[in-house]
Formats: sequence, structure tokens, C-alpha cells
Amino acid sequence: MTRTKKPLVTILDDEPEIRLMLAEALEEAGFRTLGFSRATEFEAALQSTTPDVCLVDLGLPDKDGLALVHRLALESGAAIIIISGRAQVQDRVTGLELGADDYIIKPFDPAEVVARVRARLRKNRSAEKSSAKARFNGWTANFDSYTLVDEEGRETPFSHAEGEVLRLFLESPKRLVSRARMQETLGSGAGESFDRAMDVRISRLRTKLREDPKNPRLIKTIYGAGYIFLGDVTWD
Repeated sequence: MTRTKKPLVTILDDEPEIRLMLAEALEEAGFRTLGFSRATEFEAALQSTTPDVCLVDLGLPDKDGLALVHRLALESGAAIIIISGRAQVQDRVTGLELGADDYIIKPFDPAEVVARVRARLRKNRSAEKSSAKARFNGWTANFDSYTLVDEEGRETPFSHAEGEVLRLFLESPKRLVSRARMQETLGSGAGESFDRAMDVRISRLRTKLREDPKNPRLIKTIYGAGYIFLGDVTWD
């Protein structure tokens, strides 16, 4: 009988104590890990390695952590969890809007990181069981390749985080998607930081769908309640 491979978690942090602490906690919980102290080493490894979850510190010595998070969100199918000492709301919002799936502030309990990794993988497995392609109002959303394709075949990439919001809308067309449901389904964080991160992701989706910002056709804001997606959706 073939055994299922353990999920792979990469740890990018220039502090060896943190890499060791996280690796020990994750491996004890049943994950494989690879640790890196430099972004260049991590990016080179991605040429031959496909992680399930990437833990990324923003304070990297050789590259901008936020720029790396954004590139990972656009180019990889891995879940991205930021681990950072930057505790300001704006830092959390920026990380999430650039495509991170979660944000954990240092210092942290390794058990919390393990729990967040497990939660993210559960969400990913649930999404994988769902259909990977949806058609609506002249658009095709490909969740395998993270692209939107218009009627003329032109492709626009979207991030993993933006895809989560889009899938939620496409699975509930013409029904109110409340802020509470969004947080329950997608949420890390709470309050202002979560709300602002969702607003940014929705704004980016509207731009990619070429919506009129003053009068969007597809993603309507219901002030004080949430959003309604007004498209006609079919799944392949």
C-alpha cells in the first residue's frame, strides 16, 4: 500500500532558533519541513520543490519579504503564512492584500503555528474537492492556474487569497455573503484588519473583472451587511 506523502512546510526566517523551533513542532505534528535563512536559497529550492505551506518572515536580509509574498501568491499554489515581528494593523493588512493567507505576530507559541498550518491545509483540501473552473458573464475562472480568462482569451492572474474570495462569491451567486460568513470561511485576524484586507481583495477582483468602481455589475456591496455576486455561474 502506498503511503500518502506528509505535507511539506517551508520555513523562511533568518533566525536559526525560530527555524529549529518551528521545524521541531511541525515535524512532531506530522509535517515535513525545509528551512531557509535567505530568500535566494528559498527561491532556488522552489525550482525543484513544491511546498504545501510557506512560512515567510518579512524581515529578510537579502530581499523584501512583502515583494516575495506577492510573487509567491501569484506564482505558487502554496498557502502563505507570514510570521513577523511587525504588529501594526497596516503591516498585517498589507501582507494579506499582497496575497498572504494568514499573518502570525512574533513572539508566538509554536502550537499556534501548527494549528494555523493545519487549518489552512483543511481549507485547501476542501477547495481541491470542488470544481476547478467556473464560467460567468463572459469570464472563466481557472482555480488550478489562478487565472481569469475573458471572452477573447486574454488571461489575468489572481492570487491564492483573491481566489478564495472569488470562489466564495461564485459558490453563492445572488445571495448575500455576510462579513461574518467571510470571516468564518476565510478569516484569519479580526476586526479592522480583516475588514480592510477583504475590502482590498474585493477591490482588486473588481479591477481584474473590469468593473466600474462607482457602479460594479457583478460584486455589489450591501452596506452594513456584506456583498452579493450578481453573475450567472456554471461550474465545469
